Amino acid sequence: MNLTIESLIILLIVAGVVGAIGQKLSGYSRGGCLTSIALGFIGALIGSWAVKQFNLPEIYTLKVGGTSFPIIWAIIGAAAFVAVLGLLTRRRYV
Repeated sequence: MNLTIESLIILLIVAGVVGAIGQKLSGYSRGGCLTSIALGFIGALIGSWAVKQFNLPEIYTLKVGGTSFPIIWAIIGAAAFVAVLGLLTRRRYV
């Protein structure tokens, strides 16, 4: 895997956008740009795992520097992960 600095920057930007979309879809948004990037990468991991486990088709994949980034499944994975985080860290009013 050849990952140049340009490829890394592109992947970080894509992960940030994917994470932000996942946050908006789930209705729970805490954190900033770094949180969105982390959620985008976690969503890509969850989405890739779901594709392999359930033999689902890869709908839209972005290939940057030899690295494959599943856009649609990353958005779905990020939304699911953020929704679970929202349920676990719900504020309790007393």
